[in-house]
Amino acid sequence: MKSALKIVPAACLALVLALGAVPAAAQQQPAAPSPGAIAAAKEILQLKNASAMYAGAVPGMVEKVKTTLIGQNLNYQKDLNELAPVIAKQLAGRESEIGDGMVGVYAGEFTEQELKDLVTFYKSPLGQKLLTNEPKAISLSMQVMNDWARNFSEVVASAFRTEMRKRGKEI
Repeated sequence: MKSALKIVPAACLALVLALGAVPAAAQQQPAAPSPGAIAAAKEILQLKNASAMYAGAVPGMVEKVKTTLIGQNLNYQKDLNELAPVIAKQLAGRESEIGDGMVGVYAGEFTEQELKDLVTFYKSPLGQKLLTNEPKAISLSMQVMNDWARNFSEVVASAFRTEMRKRGKEI
C-alpha cells in the first residue's frame, strides 16, 4: 500500500508537468508562413523542377502496396493486378500533396525575403547554371562517396584481419 501511495504523487507530478508544458509548447509554435513566402517557395520548387522527384509517386506506391498484398495472399494476384491501374487512376494527382508539403517546409525554413532572394538567385545566370549542373554534380558526388566507401571497407576489413591474426584467428 505504501508503494502505491508513492506512485500516485509521482504520477500527479508527471501529469502536472506534462500539462504545464503544453502551453509553453504551443507558444513556441512558429507563425504560419505568409502568402508571399508560400508563393516564393512554390516558385523555387518550380524553378528546381522538384515535381520530377515525385511525379511517379502514386503509381509507384500502388505497385508497392499491390506487391505486398500479393505476397500476403498469392490467390489474389490476378485481382490485384487488374485493380492496380484502376486504383492508380482513382488516386492520380495525389502526389501534389508532396509538393504542398515541400512548399510548407521551404516556407517554414526560410523567411519570405530569403525565399524571394533565392528566386532571384535561381533566375540569375549562376542560379540557372546551378539548376542545370547540380543533378550531375550530386550524381558524381554520390559516385565519389560510393567509391570511397567500397575502398575504405577494404581498409577496415584488412584492419580486422590483422588484429584477428594477432589473436591467432583467421577470418
